[in-house]
Amino acid sequence: MGALDATAVEADDVGEAGTATATRSLSGEKAKRIVDAMRASVAQRGTAGSTFDHVSREAGVSRGLLHYYFGTKEQLLVEAVRRDCELRLERLERQLSAAATADDFIDLMAQNLQDTVREDPDFVTLVFELFTLSRRNEDIAAEYAGLMRRTREQVAAMLALAQREGVLHLHADAESVAEVLFAIGDGFALRMLSEPERDFGSTIDAGITCVRALLTD
Repeated sequence: MGALDATAVEADDVGEAGTATATRSLSGEKAKRIVDAMRASVAQRGTAGSTFDHVSREAGVSRGLLHYYFGTKEQLLVEAVRRDCELRLERLERQLSAAATADDFIDLMAQNLQDTVREDPDFVTLVFELFTLSRRNEDIAAEYAGLMRRTREQVAAMLALAQREGVLHLHADAESVAEVLFAIGDGFALRMLSEPERDFGSTIDAGITCVRALLTD
């Protein structure tokens, strides 16, 4: 019953009265369609305009199914961001595991940021939408803080491993360095999306200089 493709749930629309109070376990192709539809809707309409009607139509599933698995569109937004972050961190970890030098490590992180802004700006919008929502909703604030904590800890573990392997030399504890890297990345992403026609090459170079001071001798 935990899989998203449970046809019995979709068939009776869960009575649509059985709204979930917490996100249920889900998996499969329908889960991806729902999350992708929420990402696209938030990028186009914002959180306020992204109703279950919009998302269910674009995902090709019943509105009741969304209620059953997520309860609210806010919980669906949390799930969309969480899944995106997990996938991105897995990919980043694979890439960084091949870094033989600090320059390799730093270049990969810088390229990852630029690729995200250029190829998937909807993800950046999604994260900022969730942050804005968290300022007005205590439950979402707790979810957002937990997500930020987990991503910080995962990146800190990557940094600590690179230091143990002699690739990096951290000038602060790993979690503090990870937090600074996220702060730089978030700020760059916001500015790059605000001025898409501007050449940020020299700005990225300046940022790399700052990061190198944290990660190398």
